[in-house]
Amino acid sequence: MDSVIDARHVSEPGLVVLDITAADEETALALMDELQQLWATSGITEIRRDPAQPGVRARVYADVRRTNPGLPQDGEEQAATTDQ
Repeated sequence: MDSVIDARHVSEPGLVVLDITAADEETALALMDELQQLWATSGITEIRRDPAQPGVRARVYADVRRTNPGLPQDGEEQAATTDQ
């Protein structure tokens, strides 16, 4: 991707910028959807197709410190299994 990553997008540990390249739009959309289920992200972003490059591209900003509240946090799944 040609756009510059702004320093605020990676200003502290846990903030990431993910440049996605996929074979097709469906794959890129599926990945972005899965990422937003795991972390706080910029969501489903614009998909670009560069004529000189194969596939499609997208960029997602994520905070990997903030997980989806519906998912078990570290140790929770193991504790639930142990209790049974």
